[in-house]
Amino acid sequence: MITGLSYRAAVSACSLCVAAVLALTPATAAAGPRAGDPAPPPPAATPGPSLLYREGTQVRPHRGAPEVPDVSALSWVVADAGSGEVLAASEAHRRLPPASTLKTLFALTVLPVLPGGLQHTVRYEELEDVGEGSSLVGVEEGHTYQVADLWHGVFLSSGNDAVHVLASMGGGWEATVERMQVKARSLGALDTHVVSPDGYDTPGQVSSAYDLAVFGRAGLHNPDFARYCATAEASFPGDGSPYPIENTNRLLTGEDGVAPYPGLIGIKNGYTSNAGNTLVAAARRGGRTLVVTVMNPQAGGGFTVYEEARELLDWGFAAAGRVDPVGSLDGLRPKSGAATAVPVAAATSGTPDDYSGWSGTAIVAGLSGLGAGAVALRLRAKGGRSTRS
Repeated sequence: MITGLSYRAAVSACSLCVAAVLALTPATAAAGPRAGDPAPPPPAATPGPSLLYREGTQVRPHRGAPEVPDVSALSWVVADAGSGEVLAASEAHRRLPPASTLKTLFALTVLPVLPGGLQHTVRYEELEDVGEGSSLVGVEEGHTYQVADLWHGVFLSSGNDAVHVLASMGGGWEATVERMQVKARSLGALDTHVVSPDGYDTPGQVSSAYDLAVFGRAGLHNPDFARYCATAEASFPGDGSPYPIENTNRLLTGEDGVAPYPGLIGIKNGYTSNAGNTLVAAARRGGRTLVVTVMNPQAGGGFTVYEEARELLDWGFAAAGRVDPVGSLDGLRPKSGAATAVPVAAATSGTPDDYSGWSGTAIVAGLSGLGAGAVALRLRAKGGRSTRS
């Protein structure tokens, strides 16, 4: 039986391995296409989601693209609600107090478990912890409300009293905090820390323009959320007779001298003395839906948040097809079966130059070639003798 290789056989094996290496070597190692062959296509320009973790305004414009507006907000995001592509952003992951825009996450968490037709009689203990100075819709102890009425109070009047009652119905305040945190992580919103579900100023409570855009986009996929956030006016039950309430989102209603934005879908605005003015807004034009987040403008008065959102929406629609995305609202969403979500900034910190282009198969084949060469040299040193039995 043959138990060894001749020198000639080893050399042949070595040659075959080297040929395999050359066949598997990436195209970048070749001198170039042969004469007459078509040139290979250029590598796709895929922007790294880690751009969203960089400081300052991030945008990847094509030649002739409109210039990004110079807005004063501490952070902002413009994204395509359909694809999730972030078209431009500034300080997207900066953690800031969200004010009542956090009610978007509250709604995403609680809406699915409380049918709108359900009726509930309010108890005193459900209202006793509403924060001082909170915005209220006028929920009263002992009064019976439909859940749909309470959601109108949340979305239109930003009523913290309505939030407290719904949270109680949904399992309690602390349980709602925990469920909101889980919901945020499931959507890839890693900047958000929930302490008070109504968005009331509370130490440690933060979110980001990125996370709020994620919540707004997710809300548009929920028919109830989409309907409530687009409602400009409604009636709220009161003693004796209902009274009218109006959405405080001026881009939707056109109140207080703010012109309504054409095609605005709505979503949620907010204000506290700590957070300043905040806004998540979505609008549709020409078959395309954009979502923007604006957090705490530093110039102008209380309505600047609407005008800066208007500028960013206008830019986003004008920039359609004329910019490459700087990231994705799906970029941090946990992959199926993954235990944790790794921040994209860490997962994609390398640049294209860091990638050698060698696949694992090519590396294995290369090592095989080197091994075969070593065998050949060893046999040659022994005079090419083979062992038989």
